[in-house]
Amino acid sequence: MEMKAGRSFVRKGAAGSGSSGAGGYIQAKGVKPGSHGVSLVSSGLDDLDQIIGGGIPVGSLVMIMEDNEAPHHMLLLRYFMAQGLVHSQPLFFASPLPSPQAFLGTLPAIASARESKSRPMGPKDSSGQDELRIAWQYRRYLSEQKALEERRLRQQELTASSWASSSSSFSHSSAVGSYEFCNDFDMRKPLERSLLIGSKCESLASGAHLGDLLDQCKEFAAKLARPAGEVQTVGRLALQSLCAPQCVQSCTDWELLAFLHSLKGIVRTSNSVAVITFPASLLRPTMAIRWQHFADILLSVESALDEDKEMAGMLTDYQEIVGFLRVHKLASINTQIPSVPDANVHTMKVVRRKKLILERLLFAPVDAVSGDSGSGSAASLLCGQPANAPSKYDF
Repeated sequence: MEMKAGRSFVRKGAAGSGSSGAGGYIQAKGVKPGSHGVSLVSSGLDDLDQIIGGGIPVGSLVMIMEDNEAPHHMLLLRYFMAQGLVHSQPLFFASPLPSPQAFLGTLPAIASARESKSRPMGPKDSSGQDELRIAWQYRRYLSEQKALEERRLRQQELTASSWASSSSSFSHSSAVGSYEFCNDFDMRKPLERSLLIGSKCESLASGAHLGDLLDQCKEFAAKLARPAGEVQTVGRLALQSLCAPQCVQSCTDWELLAFLHSLKGIVRTSNSVAVITFPASLLRPTMAIRWQHFADILLSVESALDEDKEMAGMLTDYQEIVGFLRVHKLASINTQIPSVPDANVHTMKVVRRKKLILERLLFAPVDAVSGDSGSGSAASLLCGQPANAPSKYDF
């Protein structure tokens, strides 16, 4: 903080600077203003952007805990990388794969305008009475919940627009033109090869030293700096399975923690964001907790069992669910108030093998499938009176 003549205290690196990843709005393609003076970039999934508060804050570290049963973390990583390449943002990708360049060929392409408009609607999105699979008395609660979510999203948009209008130096539309903050992608089609030019890939299969990887991250972040008068750019770092055995053959746990500490400092002081996936089951419990503390946004993915009758009876549309996304921590940059997600667990569904959607976990109403039964539902057993009760008020 500094004191200027005739003015109150002013934050150093305020919104007018346009060069700080966490202190002021950045004038760049694929970036929009968020709350608390933080600039946001898209994760590639509109559903995920809404879950984490509008997007990924520039200067933040996102960590995703992998699942041993299914590579669902790779879906999130593909969307993150593809969105950055579509916005012409520099990309640095490190992977234990022998040829990381081949992984770029699996990134999804932008969906056509006709396909993006016709998004499939699930049972909870349809308004027809015949398509609702829940009891009629739950309809008004769903409508009230939907109205509250729409009101909250409008409030966030108004807050972001007010922050943008207060910054005299923020002229995004005139500088970088019009674009979509988050595109719709089709996983059946590969991304155009012309967009892959300039991406930097590094293989960790040979057990490369973490010091060399950190130097490459520093070099990548240093190239993102721009003079004050020019349009800024935001870089993306994607590190896959960082603590996998083929990546850390000669590294100790404390060396990995030191690498995360240094990487977070590099990202926070530059116009960049980083997404790291790691198998938490390969770490000791104490080390796994230390890893989680370094994350600004902490997520985890879990696979859905194919034959789980108990879970299928509890959840709606269980056949369409391929996994679950858990939100453990959200970013709290430029504020001391922690961000609390609206829901901690979301379902992952792949619609027609071309699009990944995230939905809030919905439980089926009690006794909605079996109907009236002789044994009674769980609610009647818990809340009803015993058969031999002397009074109806005895439970």
